[in-house]
Amino acid sequence: MKNQPMRMWAAAVAAWGVFVWTAGTVSQDSLLAAEPPATAEETEAEPAPEPAPGLSGGSKKPVESIFAAIKLDGLLQNSLTNWLMLVLMIALGLAAGRICAALLARSGQRFEARGWRVWNLLVVDLIGPAKLALLALGLAIGLNMLTGKGPGLQNWCSKTLLLLYSIAAFWYAFNLVSVVDLVLRRITEKTASALDDQVVPLIRKTLRIFVVVIGAMFVVDSVFQQDIGALLAGLGIAGLAVSLAAQDSLKNLFGSITILFDQPFQLGERIVFGGYDGVVEEIGFRSTKLRTLTGHLVTIPNSMIVNDPVENIARRPSIRRVLNVTITYDTPRERIEQAVQILRDILEEPELREPIHQTINGDEFPPRVYFNDYNAESLNIFVIYWFIPPAYWDYLDHAQRLNLRIFEEFEKAGIEFAFPTQTLYLAGDPKRELAVKMLGADIAPPA
Repeated sequence: MKNQPMRMWAAAVAAWGVFVWTAGTVSQDSLLAAEPPATAEETEAEPAPEPAPGLSGGSKKPVESIFAAIKLDGLLQNSLTNWLMLVLMIALGLAAGRICAALLARSGQRFEARGWRVWNLLVVDLIGPAKLALLALGLAIGLNMLTGKGPGLQNWCSKTLLLLYSIAAFWYAFNLVSVVDLVLRRITEKTASALDDQVVPLIRKTLRIFVVVIGAMFVVDSVFQQDIGALLAGLGIAGLAVSLAAQDSLKNLFGSITILFDQPFQLGERIVFGGYDGVVEEIGFRSTKLRTLTGHLVTIPNSMIVNDPVENIARRPSIRRVLNVTITYDTPRERIEQAVQILRDILEEPELREPIHQTINGDEFPPRVYFNDYNAESLNIFVIYWFIPPAYWDYLDHAQRLNLRIFEEFEKAGIEFAFPTQTLYLAGDPKRELAVKMLGADIAPPA
């Protein structure tokens, strides 16, 4: 930002040069308004000018260049004192600008030392515009001391001063965007999301572009006296065409804004979207990058994320485990009850109890154990518990210790785990006799 004042001064000089070169055209109405009214004798002596072909009496007067109306003869009548006063006023304007800049810089340093960052920016950003405005003020006072300026020259001087004041005002407005940027950064520092940190530079650039466009339109309308209605209409049509051509990009942009304010997920969180399970690695203005558990990088357009459901695994309050412990069908009823009690006792052991006996949002969710179903190959004992906090690797370590304890206690009690089996009953089995009846008449061969 050290070269910003030089760039703004160069812009001011360039704008003034363009103004001098193109010298916006002015209508004869403004020139005639500045001329003294003609006397009755002059009116009778001079015939009224005929209107230009194609122009009616109520139409706008023909337009002529400013330079065509500038008369320098009257300026030669000024004394050397007047010219020296003009130079002196310009020099005083420059000196006043330097003094004002020094005072503002010192005030900014004091505000910075006290930690008043906003006040520091308010005064420091005013240094360049104040120097330009004071120079324009000195130029205005000096030009006012000159006599013999005709309407054309007077109009040209007024527009030049208006151009300088406009540049100074919009220059300061351009610099004030840094204050908005500072305030937004202070707000985003209080949030854990990284997406809003990326939005702040976009807002800063957008505001500065807006200030530049408004300043350019003001100069074109007020200084150059050009009709900006046609320009705005053209920009509207062009904007409509661009928006239609880039509607997918705009959808993704608005999707990123929705993600910013709604915050369905943040960087580093594990989510499931569209069949992809992974960790959010980057949130951009067009897409979100997801690193899957297999290490692959998936890029998802933000417009899709806004329209489809997103499962945020990282924000679960606990990890729920559902465990089905299956035992064989030939287990006696007493052993089934013993198995259920063994599981309940294991879940109450001190080294396993704490992570699965905590409250969730003020409600208690203790482990549950029930003999709940008859499977095709086994008897099922249903076990469910909630592990807190939801740290996945700690959860796996706890699950392993629990599984080993269940295996150990079931082995001691002589309770067998079931596995997929098929039982074949034979007719000769004395415990399960099957009656086999021969239908002799029905199966006898035909004679």
